Amino acid sequence: MNIEARLAEFALGPVAGEGAREMMRLSLFDWAACAIAGVEEPLAAVLREKALEEAGTAQASLIGGGKVPMRAAALVNGAISHALDYDDTHFAHIGHPSVAVIPAALAAAEARGAGFEEMIDAALIGAEGSVRVGLWLGRDHYQIGFHQTATAGAFGAAMAAGRIMGLSRDAMVQALGLAATRASGLKSQFGTMGKPYNAGIAAETGIEAADLATRGFVSSPAGMSGPQGFGPTHAGIGEEDAMEGLGERWRMESVSHKFHACCHGLHATIEALKSLGLAAGEIEAVTIRTHPRWLTVCNKPEPDTGLAAKFSYRHVAAMVLAGVDTSAIVNFSDKMAKRPDLVALRSRVVVDGDARLSEMEARVEANVTGGATRIGSFDLDAPMSLDERGGKLRLKAAGLLGTPRATALWEAVRAPDLAPLTKLLQLTS
Repeated sequence: MNIEARLAEFALGPVAGEGAREMMRLSLFDWAACAIAGVEEPLAAVLREKALEEAGTAQASLIGGGKVPMRAAALVNGAISHALDYDDTHFAHIGHPSVAVIPAALAAAEARGAGFEEMIDAALIGAEGSVRVGLWLGRDHYQIGFHQTATAGAFGAAMAAGRIMGLSRDAMVQALGLAATRASGLKSQFGTMGKPYNAGIAAETGIEAADLATRGFVSSPAGMSGPQGFGPTHAGIGEEDAMEGLGERWRMESVSHKFHACCHGLHATIEALKSLGLAAGEIEAVTIRTHPRWLTVCNKPEPDTGLAAKFSYRHVAAMVLAGVDTSAIVNFSDKMAKRPDLVALRSRVVVDGDARLSEMEARVEANVTGGATRIGSFDLDAPMSLDERGGKLRLKAAGLLGTPRATALWEAVRAPDLAPLTKLLQLTS
């Protein structure tokens, strides 16, 4: 059985495991908080204006107000929800599952009148599928320059939308084939509006592929894995073990949520530095050790914009040491990226790759006044209960939206239907 058939069967199969479903619910809450806060970003205005100008059948809600065709809603909402780069990450394949999959699942659910739990199941299926496809493609795909959020995410979005649209197994295979010829996204866009746009493209691709499949559109049934398929032409290694335990073991149970408003590759470093309790005036030099793969993602040495600062080890290290709150979105501004004391402090920071560390670990060494060396480390894979995670996410959402709105959102993701959630997403302030 090829990967297309396995994913199609999984996409239409039962959803078991309350732990995985609760994790998806937490990711939905986190996604919505990031999306609502992201509506003030410049790219949101551009994409919303374009979608509203084009108009069309009012099928699905836009974040910030208005209803448009589900394809347009998925594109706009996917990009807006990733605009702050504050959404969840899965380190198994280094991708952001929710921003590609949830906008597609939500748009399809609104358009087709699906219930809340049906949408949650579809989002979980799609998110899990995107992680598995990312594992199947392998690290070579990511290292050569493809953005897994966009590429693997497009297949997950197609699975989520196709499940809600009631595709048959054969039609789901067709949808995956169509996604294969549309999936795209490059890491070269990191630090620009192009990165969140990648997430929107993935969500839109999922809707388009699933919708065409419902209409009998025919594509290659081996569009992912066959000769000149997506995998072989996009540096995929075709990892056979990627599908092991599919439908029984949920990798989404180990998704990571961000508690700092920057690239997730920086978070272990932030926590390691914070554990030392140092102040800027004590620092002579700092060495950060991280997995070498992150050096091509978030190692911009001299960022001069707030967006670029979210991808800079040196700058976030300076922020932590200077006592700047890295959980606050407002601190990743152009002004902060150019603040003289931070620019001076980051010049004392060196970043080295260390293949002995996992992609979720970091180690820091600080030389302080008087000649002493302080050492800290952190592993993002450290266990965290669902209750503790939920508490942290509620605090994060309150910081982004204010406590009343965050509380309403928490209640909305536990409502029996979609209306409370879509109402909150459409509010303009």
